[in-house]
Amino acid sequence: MKAAVIALTRGGRELAGRIAAGMDDCESCEVTGGVLATITRLWARYEGLICIMAAGIVVRAISPLCRDKKTDPCVLVLDEKGQFVISLLSGHLGGGNELARKVAAITGGTAVITTASDVTGHTALDLWAAENKLRVQNPQAMARVAAKLVNEGELSFFAGVACGRLPADFKVVDKPALADIILSHGAFDPSEYPDALVLCPCNLYLGLGCNRGAGAADFELAITELCAQYCLDRRAIAGIASIDLKADEVGMLQFARENNLPIRFFTAEELNRVEGVATSAAVVAATGAKGVAEPAAMLAAGDGIATGQLIIRKRKWKDVTAAVAEQKMLDMVQTMASRA
Repeated sequence: MKAAVIALTRGGRELAGRIAAGMDDCESCEVTGGVLATITRLWARYEGLICIMAAGIVVRAISPLCRDKKTDPCVLVLDEKGQFVISLLSGHLGGGNELARKVAAITGGTAVITTASDVTGHTALDLWAAENKLRVQNPQAMARVAAKLVNEGELSFFAGVACGRLPADFKVVDKPALADIILSHGAFDPSEYPDALVLCPCNLYLGLGCNRGAGAADFELAITELCAQYCLDRRAIAGIASIDLKADEVGMLQFARENNLPIRFFTAEELNRVEGVATSAAVVAATGAKGVAEPAAMLAAGDGIATGQLIIRKRKWKDVTAAVAEQKMLDMVQTMASRA
């Protein structure tokens, strides 16, 4: 985390130097033009602000700057002796709670953490979702469901995908209508389950083949129809893959770029080692590979080492072929904060 330390007093500046020296990618910054002007200047440049001064000064300075916990830097406040290190803003997603613990270890003080999940030992839902690469479909439900976890001690959990071990305070149910949390790469409409937090795992990989010169619009049409037919949320797509012979296909590269998807290419030899895929004499003649879309999807979902689970076999359009493989989800354990 790139962090800045600012202080007002001589003792505070000495402590700021100790903190900056004791942490990677952390620097001590002078207060120039007042606290408000200084924090405003540093707000977008750093992921964490460590303020050695009275909490009231900091609260007044940051109040007009706060926008969203997903983008705001975390803010710590501590006294000039470092006795108490308060995680004031963006404790979970912003990393403020963990930063407070690191700073307290340097100063010999106490990290003051007030987020309910950390105090009670329950799973921090926002951090747990981020660590497991789960995309939140209805962010407005996060606070309500997190409060229920703190108040009742557990949440009901429905998984539409295979996953490993879950946090101890999740209770698995077999119907989404019974769940506080729904995990699925299906295109759920959150309004159908207004009381649930709907999460989408980003673990699907597209294997693509095409005729020479296929345009980005051809790929867009194919994937739009594929997702509609199989009720897939496009936010579940983590990447795309094809044979290395297609590495110069302008339309495929443009489609990947426009959808902000990483793309990787495999050799015919790598594709031919994948078992259980559809084969085509025409594809062998053209590429040397027994298939492209299915084995490419499986290799991408297995990070090129193992193979992912093929969940949609290849479908053909006029100029595009596509298949979908699912990456195995590892144990979805509690966050470090809630395990502490």
